[in-house]
Amino acid sequence: MGTSERPGREDDTGAAERRDVVGARMRRFRKERGMTLRGLSTRSGLSIGFLSQVERGISSIGLTALAGVAAALDRRVADFFEAGPGDGGGAAEVAHLPSHFTLTRAETPAAEYVSGQQTYRMLSGRGPHLVLEPLLVRIAPGGRREDAYGHAGEEFAYVLSGELLYEVDGVEHRLRAGDSVHLRSTVPHRMYNDTDQVTTVVSVVTPRLF
Repeated sequence: MGTSERPGREDDTGAAERRDVVGARMRRFRKERGMTLRGLSTRSGLSIGFLSQVERGISSIGLTALAGVAAALDRRVADFFEAGPGDGGGAAEVAHLPSHFTLTRAETPAAEYVSGQQTYRMLSGRGPHLVLEPLLVRIAPGGRREDAYGHAGEEFAYVLSGELLYEVDGVEHRLRAGDSVHLRSTVPHRMYNDTDQVTTVVSVVTPRLF
């Protein structure tokens, strides 16, 4: 399992700052399109109250729900985050690869994005003809349970270490190391770490989120 990790005050401060960034950008993008919260609610399927809390930095928003907001605002999910330390890494080698293929070296800096208690590490570069989004996801203990949310595509998750609750269509499933799930993402789903340890998951989703 590994050592127990609990978010401390510094982690809480960092999470609040990230919520502020996501919320502020959501508000700016919405205003740029001349869209009201009601309009964004209608397009994204999320409540006005929740969207307002996200914009004010009071609540965090899950990545799949944010993908719905991004689509409604004609933005990429990555536009809502500060650039990760690995953005653009390995460009020289990638430039010589065909469009149907990507290669990511172990030493290549990887882009990371943080949403609530979850840190998403990109496991591959982008290819114009590739549709899968492979991610390494670290889920910190606790935090707010995001609302279950459905979206287009498919989703696969394999637990490398730790445990988590994975809810699919209102039914909770406890996953441990070696367990996996594969589902049509149109079914409402969410995951939550109710233990006192960080859980690490390999996740593959379609369509690409970043």
